[in-house]
Amino acid sequence: MCGRYTLYGSPAKLKEHFATTGELDFKPRYNIAPTQAAPVVRLDETGNRVFTLARWGLIPSWVKDSEEIQHPINAKAETAAIKPMFRHAYRNSRVLVPADAFYEWVPKNGKQPYLIRLRDGEPMGMGGLLEHWQGPEGEVKTFTILTTEANSLMAKIHTRMPVIIRPKDYIAWIDTNLTDVTKIQAMAQPYPDRLMEAYPVSRKVNSPQHDSSDLIEPTQE
Repeated sequence: MCGRYTLYGSPAKLKEHFATTGELDFKPRYNIAPTQAAPVVRLDETGNRVFTLARWGLIPSWVKDSEEIQHPINAKAETAAIKPMFRHAYRNSRVLVPADAFYEWVPKNGKQPYLIRLRDGEPMGMGGLLEHWQGPEGEVKTFTILTTEANSLMAKIHTRMPVIIRPKDYIAWIDTNLTDVTKIQAMAQPYPDRLMEAYPVSRKVNSPQHDSSDLIEPTQE
C-alpha cells in the first residue's frame, strides 16, 4: 500500500518533469498523510497538463453522504476497473500523483519506516484516480493512489507498492479518451527494482504531525 509520501522538489523542477502549464503553489512536504490536500496532474479542458489540489481519500461522485462510506487512500490496480468505488475514475479520470519518495513500514522492533525513491533522484508520477464530489459546501476533489504487487526490492518491505507510471506513459495515463482496460493495466505494472532504492528513516515519520526535511535522512535500523 502507500500511506505516506513526500513532495519537496522545486515547483520549477516539477513543472518541467510533468510538462505542466500554470503555477504550482505548494510548499515542500516531507510527510503527506491521508485527508490532506496535495497536487495531482490531470488534463484540463484544453488538453494541457495542469496541477490540481485534491484531498487524499477518494469520495466517488455518486455518493450522497460522504460520512457513510470509507474514503480509500489506495486501490488495487488489478481490480479497480470492476470495483464500483473506482471503475468510473479508472476509465475516465486517471491522474498522476507527483512524489519524490514514499514511505512503507516493516514490523521490526515495532514499526520501522523505510523511504523508497528513484535512484536518479527524479520525481515519480504515481498512478492515481480523481473524483469530483458535490458536497454541502460545493465541489470537493479527492484522489486515491493505485497499488500493485511489490517488485523484488519492495517485497523485502511490503507485499504491495504504489503504481509508478513511466514518464513515457504520462500522456497516455491521463488521456481521458483511453478507456481500454488492457492498455491501462499494461501501464500499471510493478516499477523495475533496479531503478529504485530504499533505506530506513526516523520513526518520527510515524506521526503526521512531523513534517520536516530530517525525516528523509537515513538512520540506523
